[in-house]
Amino acid sequence: MGLLSKFFSNTRKPEGFLGKIMVNGMNGGGHAALATWAMDALLMPHDGAILDIGCGGGANISRLLKRCGQAKVYGVDHSSVSVEKSSKVNADAIQAGRSEIKEASVAALPFEDGMFHLVTAFETIYFWPDIEQSFAEVRRVMAPGSTFCIVNEDDGLSGNNEKWEKMIEGMHTYTPDEIKAHLTAAGFHNIVIRPGESNHWLMVTAIK
Repeated sequence: MGLLSKFFSNTRKPEGFLGKIMVNGMNGGGHAALATWAMDALLMPHDGAILDIGCGGGANISRLLKRCGQAKVYGVDHSSVSVEKSSKVNADAIQAGRSEIKEASVAALPFEDGMFHLVTAFETIYFWPDIEQSFAEVRRVMAPGSTFCIVNEDDGLSGNNEKWEKMIEGMHTYTPDEIKAHLTAAGFHNIVIRPGESNHWLMVTAIK
């Protein structure tokens, strides 16, 4: 595997020195614009509990904390490098009891049933194991009537997905129809697809 491929493989699970570079990059650039675009369109709770799955460098946890008043924002990531970075970025909120970040897989979330009033997944479902089982696990930890929000930079229709899927082992770029079908199979309803206006960005919301 070449150095470039090794670097981009860290989008799946950041590890070591290259992983640290990757999570630093996740907190800026196009990821920031994508997150702002989605959060501007998302109805967010002002209190209760929010979960960001695949929290990466922790920037989206920070954004959610600023936008959601008194809510407590949790983060999970299966990468210890990401958990370390997210914890540093949000150290003040953690100290104040407004945030908590754990190392965990989406396939086995370490939370009680019905705990969260909003769950977000930015640029991460590409790598989730058994997508319908993962969606069902997300649904388990959500409160009735709460929202699950998926945000992807690529909607699987750009023509770039094959290149990235060859470069990054285990990656799959889901189309809107695939996401909707898997969410429905996992028990979600009121699924709304919001495409980017002049790009292949994608936001999907679903209700438990």
